[in-house]
Amino acid sequence: MVELQDIFAAHGQAYRLNHSLWLNQLKVMRAIESCRTASLGGHVDACDTCEFTRISYNSCRNRHCPKCQTLNKERWIEARKNDLLNVGYFHVVFTLPDLLNPVAYQNQQIVYDLLFKAAADTLAELSADEKYLGAQIGFTSILHTWGQNLMHHPHLHCIVPGGGLNASGKWVHSRKKFFIPVKVLSRKFRGKFLNYLKQAKLMFYGTISDLKDPCRFHDLMSLLYQKEWVVYCKPPFKNAGCVIEYLGRYTHRVAISNNRIVKLEDGLVTFKWRDYKDSNKQKEMTVTADEFIRRFLIHVLPTGLTRIRHYGLLSPRNKATKLKLCKKLTNTKLNDPPKTKLTTLDFLKKLTGKDFTICPCCSIGHLSRASPEQVIA
Repeated sequence: MVELQDIFAAHGQAYRLNHSLWLNQLKVMRAIESCRTASLGGHVDACDTCEFTRISYNSCRNRHCPKCQTLNKERWIEARKNDLLNVGYFHVVFTLPDLLNPVAYQNQQIVYDLLFKAAADTLAELSADEKYLGAQIGFTSILHTWGQNLMHHPHLHCIVPGGGLNASGKWVHSRKKFFIPVKVLSRKFRGKFLNYLKQAKLMFYGTISDLKDPCRFHDLMSLLYQKEWVVYCKPPFKNAGCVIEYLGRYTHRVAISNNRIVKLEDGLVTFKWRDYKDSNKQKEMTVTADEFIRRFLIHVLPTGLTRIRHYGLLSPRNKATKLKLCKKLTNTKLNDPPKTKLTTLDFLKKLTGKDFTICPCCSIGHLSRASPEQVIA
């Protein structure tokens, strides 16, 4: 199976020679190229019964590497299970207009932070309004910067519970449909984001350097105010288990997973994508390796940017108090968090039911880190 690592190994060096890249993009490329290879070092496992030995190379652990996020994703989901309430959940998506894509790409840290802030303020303010819910809610926001074709498409996925805690300390249930009209959400979000953007210190260069002129920037703002922004609410989740399943698909993934890459041949990359404009049909797209790498690197995030954030009742300062109260009010089972963190092998055994220390050769002995004497022998 072709992997992202294979594409970088075959065409990454040529791409770096022909294109100017940011430091974080260079680091991601090199990390993925080196992942689970001898260049990162490793260790030898030996069976305590037979003579079987196995070399295990170290992972790069980069958050953009498709091979390194599976275990992190499962650990994160396990921790989030304790935050779920016994209520329905909604899936709300906030999307930036295409007109803003060049500005967002050149000012990623600023624009992505504003996207989080505008969406969070919109949800919190409208939820607190007696007209809609009259309560404080708790929600999780997850940043995505890509569409199915890997082009730049910044948007936020928000998981919102169907209710909240009012000023009297009582739980308020929402209607079955999302409690805030989508058009109200959209216009409030548009107003907040553009207000924050006007106050931000932005950089403009290359194809959008003309926006340094205040008049041109004002024209862009006017166009953005005139557009209807896309905010939509997907059908509600059936149960808490579906929330976890959703989180597993979306949290620890960047741009494309290895199983969507079909082939690498004659300098061309073919990958699977879903065309939402054509009845959600799954199709294949073929682009040059250079174009594929370019599209992937668009989604390399600034160092230190947090792409999963929690607000309201789920914020760190409220989890120990208000969230605990909400669990009692919604008849949610209280689970004590684990006292100790499971080792990687123990966690894998819990997930799969398989003991990965069993020797694959004799199926009797167990693998453990080999001593220097065993390695030399």
